[in-house]
Amino acid sequence: MKIQAQVSMVFHLDKCIGCHTCSVACKNIWTDRKGAEYMWWNNVETKPGTGYPVQWEDQDKYKGGWQKKPDNGSLDLKMNGRLGMLGNIFFNPNLPTLDDYYEPWTYEYDNLTHAPAGDDQPTARPVSMITGQPLEIKRGPNWDDDLSGSQVYAANDPNLDDMSDDERQMMFEIERLVFFYLPRICNHCLNAGCAAACPSGAIYKRGEDGIVLVNQDQCRGWRMCVTACPYKKVYYNWSTGKSEKCILCYPRLETGQAPACFHSCVGRIRYLGVLLYDADRIDETVAAEDADLVEAQRAIIMDPHDPAVIASAKANGVPQAMIDAAQKSPVYRFVKEWKLALPLHPEFRTLPMLFYVPPMLPIQALVNDGHIEVTQGNEGTLDYFGTLEQARLPLRYMARLFSAGNEDEVAAVYRKLIAVRIYRRANNASGELNEDTRPALDAAGITAEEAQAIFELTAKPTFDERFVVPPLAREENIEPLIDPFTHKTEAGFGFRRDAKRGQ
Repeated sequence: MKIQAQVSMVFHLDKCIGCHTCSVACKNIWTDRKGAEYMWWNNVETKPGTGYPVQWEDQDKYKGGWQKKPDNGSLDLKMNGRLGMLGNIFFNPNLPTLDDYYEPWTYEYDNLTHAPAGDDQPTARPVSMITGQPLEIKRGPNWDDDLSGSQVYAANDPNLDDMSDDERQMMFEIERLVFFYLPRICNHCLNAGCAAACPSGAIYKRGEDGIVLVNQDQCRGWRMCVTACPYKKVYYNWSTGKSEKCILCYPRLETGQAPACFHSCVGRIRYLGVLLYDADRIDETVAAEDADLVEAQRAIIMDPHDPAVIASAKANGVPQAMIDAAQKSPVYRFVKEWKLALPLHPEFRTLPMLFYVPPMLPIQALVNDGHIEVTQGNEGTLDYFGTLEQARLPLRYMARLFSAGNEDEVAAVYRKLIAVRIYRRANNASGELNEDTRPALDAAGITAEEAQAIFELTAKPTFDERFVVPPLAREENIEPLIDPFTHKTEAGFGFRRDAKRGQ
């Protein structure tokens, strides 16, 4: 058993309101630079939708992530392994193009202030930031937001491949359209494809916290990382000739602050904490069958209160302060203890350490004489919140996103979420459990105390409960190599010297 620590995240999708405050906070801090115009280290997508870049989930097109070899079951990068990668080192055919992202633009603001007097209202036309020419805007990040272009973007979601024609028609009827928001940042995977694919060895996971970073001094701009990342969260800066990605705001973490997108989240959907995992079991975990991937990933996350785990962690150099943070981690409660949070596309086999609590599904309803009938004639409290069979967004779709097609995993999560709602309704209405509450809790496999704890951490968490930022002891770690006082000014995304193209 080789216990290591990983700073991990949970996004509770039921609380995301799609305000993009997180995207703007990240953009203003990290990618408001030349060459980074199109980069959105944090973006919020609408699902069903094609995402950003377009159809990033289609690995037949982008060749990201890992695949099992048919002969012996071992893993190889989907981009034809290292030999195939070297064969394409001077021409990588599986990169997203500018059309898959969008052509960055600005507006002719000068027209608004210096337009000559006239009868018409001056306008600021969009112009390309690349050519400077007027631009007809056709797409951008989260272009499929809400109802816009649903038949163009949402209908082309790769996750709909398993849906029948009737199910698709039901999802896209304009009066009954269903959608939810999916915020995405780098998953800081345990088995990161970007790090494995880098010919320069510039991408690495920090030993103390598992944050995946790009060494800007060592990067040579081969862009294999862009292809190998199935989530397309590595970007190429055309100005510096280097790859860039989300750094989980590690300079903020090192000073005890939550990342900017977490801090600014209006819906309070984001949780951050430490997970302890067994690094010796990564190989067997990524080799599991698709249906078992979620449970296999849970299995390598270890109990931070287990004395054997603590002893192994200490033997492996994990400081006591990090173990203390893991014992208070909200991520551990959502992922391991309650089994409410699931990884995004575990079938890519990168072991993402960002987990999502699926959004509650809208239920079938009929409008009768101006009243919405949600129970469709059925009686009982259980039907007040609907059932899984009544959901308008099929479980198969959610399973395609969060459990590699295993519908049982997703159904188990929804039973718990529905049970918590029924429990809280009974608690608010009468202050005690009623005859409908107990069966719901039993069906979900949770107790009333757990339901209350889930409600407390979901609906009423404090800042300190959402973000348990471990002391990273960065100064102690660099002390053998660099004078910490000298290093103090070098924290942050950037460079010990200015990056220059080709260096």
